[in-house]
Amino acid sequence: MQNLLNTAFFGVTVNDYLLFFSILLLALILRSLFDRYLSRLLMHWAQKTEAKYDDMFVDAITPPLNALFISVGLLVAVSVLDLPVGDVDIRTFVLQALKIATSIIFVWVFYRLCAPVTEMLRDFMSKSDGDLAAQFAPLMRQAMRVSVVAIGGILIIQNLGYSVSSLLAGLGVGGLAVALAAQDTVANLFGTFVMFTDRPFKVGDWVQFKDVDGDVEAIGFRSTKVRTWSKSLKVIPNKVLTSEIIENWSAMPKRRVKMTFGITYDSTPEQIEALIARIKTLLKTHPGVDQDYMLVNFTGFGSSQLDIFLYYFTATTVWAEYMEIRQDINLKIMKIVEELGLAFAFPSQSVYFENPLTTRMEQNFRLPDDPTLPQ
Repeated sequence: MQNLLNTAFFGVTVNDYLLFFSILLLALILRSLFDRYLSRLLMHWAQKTEAKYDDMFVDAITPPLNALFISVGLLVAVSVLDLPVGDVDIRTFVLQALKIATSIIFVWVFYRLCAPVTEMLRDFMSKSDGDLAAQFAPLMRQAMRVSVVAIGGILIIQNLGYSVSSLLAGLGVGGLAVALAAQDTVANLFGTFVMFTDRPFKVGDWVQFKDVDGDVEAIGFRSTKVRTWSKSLKVIPNKVLTSEIIENWSAMPKRRVKMTFGITYDSTPEQIEALIARIKTLLKTHPGVDQDYMLVNFTGFGSSQLDIFLYYFTATTVWAEYMEIRQDINLKIMKIVEELGLAFAFPSQSVYFENPLTTRMEQNFRLPDDPTLPQ
């Protein structure tokens, strides 16, 4: 029996093969136990609590831990396997690959943990400013994930046997060139920071500047995406947004209506007074009109009309509702004008003609006693 265990196949004894497969089988059994019982037990305990974060943590770590059992099992099994060393050191190569795989799994764990950590920070920030938290959370999650991947990459490079310090020194030598090439990126990142401190708009707001007019869909580290009214998507660098005058229509507490219409010149003062009084009553009793401030006045004598000026605000800022309110008021003004026997004016001119024959007769006619006539 002892001779059989010491028998070598491809340079490896049967005893080493048994040990290798035993460790690998143990890793598979532990993974199966974790997947079937321990992970479900952890999720069951997490669901019993009122907090949602423990559920998210368990859900985040379960897939990487399943992979970790296999990776660690293979790493231990290969490390005890006495492979022969030839032209290619297979054992060292496999161990190195498994170490890198294990490191990647750990990076994966922390990468998945970024989501629950971000959710915790977002809920904490929401207590003071919900809008800022909703905008800042996606950027914070991206920053954490980029940091995890960067740090994990450095650790993996170090496990490969490369000197991280020399790599960083090399990056320092080329830092000036990188800085010059990354000027726009840095400017965009600074623009993102400025936007989150000043908060000129948020996701979902209707903004307008230059030739951009639409709803904000997303705010990223480098750029902001705006969906225009023609349904095209415009991607604007954040540094541009911080240097432009932005009109945020969604920030309006109410929406303004400013208009002037004309009444014909054959209207009497009494009719104009009655018209203004009835329009004021209409605005004061209309449910869609904000009652804080409004104006209805006879403002001047136009070239072909008597000018009536209207100035008021709708209680809603929603575009469709605003248009419905404005249309309803305009139709009711038309009915008031019709009921008062008035008429809307339109650009017109009056032309007066003289009789040429009468003009010449007046010029040639002189009275007999006119001293200026020749004798």
